[in-house]
Amino acid sequence: QVQLVESGGGLVQPGGSLRLSCAASGISISPQAMEWYRQAPGKEREWVGIIGVAGDTSYANLAKGRFTISRDNAKNTITLQMNNLEIEDTAVYYCKIRVIGVWGQGTQVTVSS
Repeated sequence: QVQLVESGGGLVQPGGSLRLSCAASGISISPQAMEWYRQAPGKEREWVGIIGVAGDTSYANLAKGRFTISRDNAKNTITLQMNNLEIEDTAVYYCKIRVIGVWGQGTQVTVSS
């Protein structure tokens, strides 16, 4: 059974940083493009960014310059490093295996003073 488990969410003050992880089981992520999404309360889920098989990345405007996606194929894990967080970044963050459409359960990020 293919599963993704996100972790690392929590409460952080504006301007702070968080590092989210997404651990895969039941599948090797090495040949997979992996994505991060987020969903804020009352809003639709939105795309954050993608990391390709070769480690190439692309980001939504909301993430450019602040968020970094990386992958560790040996650990079957991807990460989302988020810096300079804003109140508007409050959301549940999800990882996804792009091609087969498997989602994790999400991890809550709350940015508040």
